[in-house]
Amino acid sequence: LIILDDWGLAPMTDLHRRDLLELLEDRYGKRSTIVTSQLPVTAWHESIGDPTLADAILDRLVHNAYKIELKGESMRKKAINLDQN
Repeated sequence: LIILDDWGLAPMTDLHRRDLLELLEDRYGKRSTIVTSQLPVTAWHESIGDPTLADAILDRLVHNAYKIELKGESMRKKAINLDQN
């Protein structure tokens, strides 16, 4: 299992894109990958940068994925409010 936490937090360099594609290609259909992000999936393509590599990366990440989109107030914000009471 590989966990990519805070996906899209910083712009990817060409080296990052190529390494990620190689990693995902080796694991595709064999191993699990979990991605967490504050960016919606629709913004991932742009955050990767290179359109061709973004297509290849997202093809391996998104097309057979189970997607869980959380909505509502931030749990961090709720915890801060509870601590203040």
